Amino acid sequence: MSGVHCGIKSDPAKEDLTLIVTDEPAVAAGVYTQNTMFAAPVALDRERTPNDRTRVVVANSGNANACTGSRGLRDAGAMAQHAARHCGVEPEQALVLSTGVIGEFLPLDKIEAGIADAAASLGRDGQHLTSAARGLMTTDTVKKLSARTLQLTGGPVQLTGMAKGAAMIGPRMATMLAVIFTDARLAVEDAQAWLARAVDESFNCLSIDGHMSTNDTVLFLASGSAGGPAVDGTDAEAVRAALTEVCIDLARAIADDGEGATHLITIDVLDAATREAAHGVAKTVAESPLVKTAIAGADPNWGRIVSAAGYAPWPASPERVQLEVNGHVLYKNGSPAAFDAEAVSASIRDHRETSLVLRLGEGEAHVRFWTTDLTAEYVRLNADYHT
Repeated sequence: MSGVHCGIKSDPAKEDLTLIVTDEPAVAAGVYTQNTMFAAPVALDRERTPNDRTRVVVANSGNANACTGSRGLRDAGAMAQHAARHCGVEPEQALVLSTGVIGEFLPLDKIEAGIADAAASLGRDGQHLTSAARGLMTTDTVKKLSARTLQLTGGPVQLTGMAKGAAMIGPRMATMLAVIFTDARLAVEDAQAWLARAVDESFNCLSIDGHMSTNDTVLFLASGSAGGPAVDGTDAEAVRAALTEVCIDLARAIADDGEGATHLITIDVLDAATREAAHGVAKTVAESPLVKTAIAGADPNWGRIVSAAGYAPWPASPERVQLEVNGHVLYKNGSPAAFDAEAVSASIRDHRETSLVLRLGEGEAHVRFWTTDLTAEYVRLNADYHT
């Protein structure tokens, strides 16, 4: 893999094109935004995944190639063709990712030159991984990487993931992109099913501003280069679990890098009647501007949190709900609990991470969800992003 600057971003020190190449055809699975205004790269990748012959992923940042009509579709195809040609593979073996400003056409001349540079500088070490991860970034302040090494029956395998995202993040999905790759040998149907499940437990439990992007894509590549037959049995469960762990790491990293954020908020909704109900409550709380601004101000304003739980698609019953903030019980069984407001405020103010736990008392289902606080810096960044 490699990451290079091709000229989409104005700063020549920032990579804006990423190239990932497998030595042999790889199984490729994908999960995509559910926004009906999906970008051209999403359309291309949806048509090509899942499959068992992908060789190349090419990504650009700074331009989303979204809402660009028939030209955008042609440009996404041309981007795949350029990457395939420079890497010596068939055009249909290439997948494409784009992220950045919506409604602008791709500068294909810059992208083709960047692909040539990236293909000439491919490598396998940590420096190349870091450059590739940076090539996905837009308003991100840090690269986002996660990895696991597993000892399977046939020997060790590796899973590594990279992602970008800091705003325009709302479930189904998040603008976020992620690519996870492994040298384990997987069946196509397993890779697709495991990825969908992992996304449900990670990126679909993430919201910074509730805005569903046009470009959200998660790709999972399995090259099989570790050797041996397709994993099954306990090995399969180990790979599936590691994939979910990597996706959760990346989802948390996206939330922690939320634009202008001063707090990473973890919301645990417990004892719900169904997982769907738990997810609905968690998402509603996570996307409440009043909840988010309360955390920004270190204000233990429990009324904002429980009222959000009460207007969720599957609302909580007040006489059963219990709310804990950083381990302090603030509300229980329909009534406020006695608590030290100064101590709770200090627990929020003095730590970057804040825990909200809502116990619904209706069943055994649960969900863990991530979000951020909402600050004036988020407003400034997004007010100034395009203009």
